[in-house]
Amino acid sequence: MSAPGSAATVIPTPAPGPVPVDGAPRGRSHPAWRRVGRVLLDAAATTVVVLVAWTGLLAVFDVSPYVGKGPAQVWEHLVTDADAGSNRTEVLGLLGETLADASIGFVVGMAAALVLAAAIVLSRTAEAAIMPVAMLLRSVPLIALAPIIVLLVGRGVASVAVMSGIVVLFPALVTIVLGLRSASPQMRDLVTVLGGGPRTVLRLVQLPAALPAVFAAVRISVPGAITGALIAEWLATGGGIGYGVVSAVGRAQNTKVWALVVVVTLASLVLYTLAQLVEQWVLARFGPAAGRA
Repeated sequence: MSAPGSAATVIPTPAPGPVPVDGAPRGRSHPAWRRVGRVLLDAAATTVVVLVAWTGLLAVFDVSPYVGKGPAQVWEHLVTDADAGSNRTEVLGLLGETLADASIGFVVGMAAALVLAAAIVLSRTAEAAIMPVAMLLRSVPLIALAPIIVLLVGRGVASVAVMSGIVVLFPALVTIVLGLRSASPQMRDLVTVLGGGPRTVLRLVQLPAALPAVFAAVRISVPGAITGALIAEWLATGGGIGYGVVSAVGRAQNTKVWALVVVVTLASLVLYTLAQLVEQWVLARFGPAAGRA
């Protein structure tokens, strides 16, 4: 205690430290980087599992080396052989064509799924009209529909868009509808009380709440669009990896067949991983619980 009349002793308090960003303590890695690292680690683990399963299944089933080619043979075909350069050029050219076809189907299918999902959420009548047709397209094999599609739209880009879009449409539509309907009733009621109509509720509440579902649909649709493009190339356009595999099988070019399958599989994995990274960035920026109370 200080004596009367003397100056009071002042105990200094430490200056406040820097405020952590997003709740992350200083000296630790940012949560976003941890999420990115986890996505990349998952992709690497998937690649390792596929390689091990590929090699193991060839050994377990004792596949003839003439038919079954392992990772080493594909690597030689694309990298170390004397004609590896021309092999790579051919395979990558076919891959570029397939990815272009898949991008058309992906855009068409996802755009249709978003528009139809919004219509279903806004109108019960639209739901009663749309869902049976979507179920029909989903239940009938695309191979059975292909001749009709070719007769209707021809063998060009339109057939690719329709076939690949059909593969993308139904799973994306169902996923997005569930996401739109997951919005908080309290948030919907609040916007309605403030004078917003169904479209305003859709824009301000339901679409933000559906972001995780939309990205789930994107991740599902990326390999689906590639599958649809391969089917369209095989049955309609006569180009890309879809037709290249059929042509190589007919000519007994088995190493080329495996190389084409490996390259398109890796492309699917890379695009799926990119979709996950974009999802992590968007959800970290806008929040996975947007639109929910």
